Amino acid sequence: MGMGMKIDQNQRSGWKMTFGWPAVLAAGMLLVSVIVLFLDSLSGSILLVFTVIFCGCVYFWYRQYGGRLTKQMVAFGSDYAQLQKQLLYELEIPYAMIDAEGTVLWSNREFKLLTDKEKNKRRRLDTLFPDLDMHQVCNNSQYMTVVSYQEKQYRMKVRQVYLQDVPSAFEESLHIETKVDLFVVYLFDETELLAYQRKTEEEQLVAGLLYLDNYDEVLDSIEEVRRSLTSALLDRRINKYIHSYEGMTKKIEKDKYLILINRKNLLLMQKNKFSILEEIKSVNIGPETSVTVSIGLGMEADSIEQNFEYARTAIDMALGRGGDQVVLRAGENISYYGGKAQAQEKSTRVKARVKAHALKGIIENREKVLIMGHSIGDVDCLGSAVGVYRAAKTSGKRSYIVMNTVTKSVEPLMNRFLESAEYEKDMFIGSEEALELVDDQTLVVVVDVNRPSRTECPELLERTSQIVVLDHHRQTRESIQNAVLSYVEPYASSASEMVAEILQYYAEDIRIRSMEADALYAGIVVDTNNFQNKTGVRTFEAAAYLRSCGADMTRVRKMFREGIQDVITRAATVGAAEIFREEFAISICQGLTDENPTVIGAQAANELLNIKGIKASFVFTEYHHTIYISARSIDEVNVQVVMERLGGGGHLSIAGAQLNHCSAEEGIVQLKHILTEMIENEEI
Repeated sequence: MGMGMKIDQNQRSGWKMTFGWPAVLAAGMLLVSVIVLFLDSLSGSILLVFTVIFCGCVYFWYRQYGGRLTKQMVAFGSDYAQLQKQLLYELEIPYAMIDAEGTVLWSNREFKLLTDKEKNKRRRLDTLFPDLDMHQVCNNSQYMTVVSYQEKQYRMKVRQVYLQDVPSAFEESLHIETKVDLFVVYLFDETELLAYQRKTEEEQLVAGLLYLDNYDEVLDSIEEVRRSLTSALLDRRINKYIHSYEGMTKKIEKDKYLILINRKNLLLMQKNKFSILEEIKSVNIGPETSVTVSIGLGMEADSIEQNFEYARTAIDMALGRGGDQVVLRAGENISYYGGKAQAQEKSTRVKARVKAHALKGIIENREKVLIMGHSIGDVDCLGSAVGVYRAAKTSGKRSYIVMNTVTKSVEPLMNRFLESAEYEKDMFIGSEEALELVDDQTLVVVVDVNRPSRTECPELLERTSQIVVLDHHRQTRESIQNAVLSYVEPYASSASEMVAEILQYYAEDIRIRSMEADALYAGIVVDTNNFQNKTGVRTFEAAAYLRSCGADMTRVRKMFREGIQDVITRAATVGAAEIFREEFAISICQGLTDENPTVIGAQAANELLNIKGIKASFVFTEYHHTIYISARSIDEVNVQVVMERLGGGGHLSIAGAQLNHCSAEEGIVQLKHILTEMIENEEI
């Protein structure tokens, strides 16, 4: 309507020029006649006579026709405005005018038909459309949104106009004062379009891979005559589940399936929390044996091929997190479901042997080896690093262990290496030295961590493309992506156990020294809490191997005896624990020295599990303006998924997280909120 006003102003200017030029011409001719009269009286007189006659004609024309033309112009303008109003009234798009309060001042026929004729008279727009936010509408010169009305959906476009832009023919019908801002409202029926868009989204294909986690182990545990029946039962249960959601399955290996399903049915699976995770365990195999499945799903890619790439990434993450869960990757967003069962230990060592041979080949093709663990390294971190150090030395490579902070828990073990003449003085280096040493011929081995931000020196990962990861923590969405070799086994008790297995297959002539065996053994002891947590057959086999290499249990025990202050602090932490919802023990570890920041908190969390009725414990420790959380459970609560909500991770029974820019008390409030929400949603 503003454009319409500009056109009217241009027309007025044109009319003034059209009907004003005779008077201007007459005045000009009169001036010329006077000038000519002074120069030549005869010529001037003749010209003056013609000028007077012309002026008379002009005067007569204005007198005779001027009023009539003015009336015709006024009538035309009035008819033009009325026509414009009539066209808007009959416009097939619902159209209305509202004031700054949202009151409907005028509407056309389609808008009235849509909103039940006269019921909308002098009503507010947000009364007609309750979901509309009038504050946003009236505070923007242009606003667009989607509204619902009588089971239809409309795209609403609101544009601000000013009263001077409105043709005069509307002023009487609007009944408003001058200098008031108005808003024009357009409604476009997009019900059918949105329905097609929704249907298109619902029919999008989701690619998936389903793996039976412990298929071989389960079949080996039952009689041979029952194996074919068990395999058929598992196959039938999987196919029945996928087909119930109108999906398609294709068995690609004995324990692997390809899945295709549309997005609509995937949402139903999510709503039912992927019941296949529990259904597959109900297959009658044996009193203490059950099969678990892992599923990786990919969606929202540009092609079905890319969706399968997402599915492959997702299944790797599901297996890396211990299995018995679903990982859904939608673009860059990753969601986790399940993961409540304890990771099943693999009875075969084939994978460890393959990884050992691969690691040897990679090390022998590099000039230097830099080994690092997570920041504020613990005993398992140091023990596994020492084990890799021995492997690199066996291959004749220059090797270094990157460690910046030496805590009280690792100091006794580390001092043994520093004081021994059998080891180089630069066996342990800091981040700055490591950054000076790294080049294209350097291999970086990351142990006991798979999150780049948690490593001792994240910059090292950016300086080389040759990276090896050896870890026993469950993977999260933040992981080292460009590793040439990644060996992540959540079933393992510790990184030291994994490295001890690798060393057995690394080389026939490898000779592990007693101090190195002590370090690896100590890592297993600390991470298993003296073989009480996450221990399996292979854990004891690794310990036995280390014992045969010279590990001394008495020497290790003496090495980790505590001071009286640490015992008092741990006891105070246990005594100050708060019991939340009768199932969770929460406490704050205070009064620590810089020498032992988080170990006491972890020990206190372990002791809190000895309280009857406690399913999980959480201990908060403040160190250098960062809050460290130690989370522990026995088997009833998956503390790893709880810590992931706080940006951390770990295992089903052992996990942790770090909080910045908040106090321990604020962290406890966050934890309680997360626990309450997860319990209500049956996620733990």
